[in-house]
Amino acid sequence: MAVHPLLTPDDVDTYQRDGVVLVRGLFADQVDLLRAGVEANMADPGPYASNNEKPGQTGRFFDDYCNWTRFAEFREVVETSDAAAVAADLMQSDRVQMFHDHVLVKEPGTSMATPWHQDGPYYFVEGRQTVSFWSPLDPVREATLRCVAGSHAWAREVLPTRWVSEAGFFPDEGQYMPVPDPEAEGMRIVEFEMQPGDAVAFHFRTLHGARGNSSAVRRRAFSLRLVGDDARYVERPGPTSPPFPGHGMAAGQRLREDWFPTILSR
Repeated sequence: MAVHPLLTPDDVDTYQRDGVVLVRGLFADQVDLLRAGVEANMADPGPYASNNEKPGQTGRFFDDYCNWTRFAEFREVVETSDAAAVAADLMQSDRVQMFHDHVLVKEPGTSMATPWHQDGPYYFVEGRQTVSFWSPLDPVREATLRCVAGSHAWAREVLPTRWVSEAGFFPDEGQYMPVPDPEAEGMRIVEFEMQPGDAVAFHFRTLHGARGNSSAVRRRAFSLRLVGDDARYVERPGPTSPPFPGHGMAAGQRLREDWFPTILSR
């Protein structure tokens, strides 16, 4: 099986089996570009930006998403990096469609952890062929992404919650499994010491989280969320995250191309 030079056939098998794999150097040539984009984003936050301020916590945990059409740096990465080609191989998909971008910055001394969660339940898209790339723009060790191997194949989705209040995101909590404690429950947690431009690729339904940033340096991260051939719009019992208001799609449809363009087709 021929795959992208940044991958091996074993990487594709690992992604399909575990729902997570490390791709070294995926954005290595775009690190400075992404750093400039993050600075521009933090100076001009979008409508979904948050500092995730929790009582009793220290530091600043900034995040914002859906800005790739506002900042030329992010758009250039979406359109010119190897991410789409790598995504196609990992997802085993003939086409790759843009979903959204996400910036997550933990300043030095930020105590708030990113809670364990699956991204999929927050989104209005479902499918087997999905991938997120999480790429640090600073060297990371303790504040790296942590994923539970195989969790993308669980029969039930994990309850989506609001990160600060910890309240349920949607009204019907009974359809979800409770948020697990992977360490206490002996789950296989995969995490990597990473350099700027490396990327963790993980499925939308892979359970993941991250520790706070106790180091003396910033932990800037850029995420890119992409979908493949079988991705379809799905109704949720409330506004999703991201919400994309006024999208006009119906259940079972592909995501509309004018908002979520195809960035690779084979």
